[in-house]
Amino acid sequence: MNYQEALEFIEQSHKFGMRLGLENSFKLLELLGNPQDKLKFVHVAGTNGKGSVCSFISNTLKEQGYKVGLYTSPYLETFTERIRLNGNNIPEEDVARIITIMKEKIEQMASDGFAYPTEFEIETAMAFYYYWEQQADYVVLEVGLGGRYDATNVIKSPLASVIVSLSLDHIGILGDTLGKIAYEKAGIIKEDSIAVVYKQKPEAEEVIKDVCKEKNTKYIEADFEHLVIKKSDVNSQVFDCKILDEKFENMEISLIGEHQVNNAVLALTVIKVLRDERQVEISNEAMRRAFLNTRWPGRIEKIKDNPIFIIDGAHNEDGARSLSKALEKHFKGKKMILLIGMLKDKDIDSVLEILIDKFDKVITTTPDSDRAISCNELKEKIEKHVNDVTAIPKIEDAVKYALKNAKEDDVIISAGSLYMIGHVRQLVK
Repeated sequence: MNYQEALEFIEQSHKFGMRLGLENSFKLLELLGNPQDKLKFVHVAGTNGKGSVCSFISNTLKEQGYKVGLYTSPYLETFTERIRLNGNNIPEEDVARIITIMKEKIEQMASDGFAYPTEFEIETAMAFYYYWEQQADYVVLEVGLGGRYDATNVIKSPLASVIVSLSLDHIGILGDTLGKIAYEKAGIIKEDSIAVVYKQKPEAEEVIKDVCKEKNTKYIEADFEHLVIKKSDVNSQVFDCKILDEKFENMEISLIGEHQVNNAVLALTVIKVLRDERQVEISNEAMRRAFLNTRWPGRIEKIKDNPIFIIDGAHNEDGARSLSKALEKHFKGKKMILLIGMLKDKDIDSVLEILIDKFDKVITTTPDSDRAISCNELKEKIEKHVNDVTAIPKIEDAVKYALKNAKEDDVIISAGSLYMIGHVRQLVK
């Protein structure tokens, strides 16, 4: 089949919904020769910052000269972004070729009485197969949803299990308390391994520590106490920190927002663990180059000047708080316009409560997802807080309207759903 047919094959598996459990993934991968067992992984779970942390780690390994796979979700602009090797998207012809191989195995599974794999199970198996074929030295693997029953959790013994910042998200699936969510995310922690963890709220921290104890796994927490941010503007940030007794001075990153400095410290901790505990050769020079050059699209990303246009995937309480802090710091006193679209299963009220008082004008739109809240419903929620609210169903029309109604020194912020901001990014860039 060609690339378009392969995409249609993947997308039609969407009708089988989302299924928590690993039996199907194990079967499909077994039929493909268990490629995941021949790879070395850094496995990353959590709510906020997974993509940035994965990107810092994979770029550092790449700068050192290794062949590095990076598997993330969702994509912003094109499907092939999700499966990258040394910064390059998987070629479309490889998607078509591997899905053709997999289609036969999936049909075999179905005839053997197994359930048809879900979209995410197929995509994850394809990534493993591609990285094995390409003989990747390392794969930085981002969890799709949760951890314990996520399709990525078929891997046996990662070099490190990483848990980023946790907050309430997907509460209908993962649980309605931070403790329950932490338990699901900590499901990626394997026996006799190493867990590198962002400083969590006590309820989550206790759960993760208990899982580590039960699995005889070393618990290492990122140290934010010795963190000093020396410079922070819309172009870069410079900081000093201490990681497992080693000082790092004048580390520079190009990502915006204090939370990205925290993500960088967590990633540095993982790199130090790889170097000291797993004997992976990584120089400080490679690390510094990689951190400065790391970009993570869609996370407080400036995509235009005059007017400044920023996109951010803030779709939960912690994400909204990080965006709010960055706006307060960098754009205080400027007139700001919010272009927002969200999914129904997100904590919409909390996001609005944190963000909405920063804006004089709000434009609501409807993300391209069957889980989206309509722009009119969202408008009704926002009108309780802001007088000037306009609902525009089509994202393209909403972007045009925002640009037309902004003066040169205004700031437009497009936030909410990653399904929306990828579209906005394409339109504006």
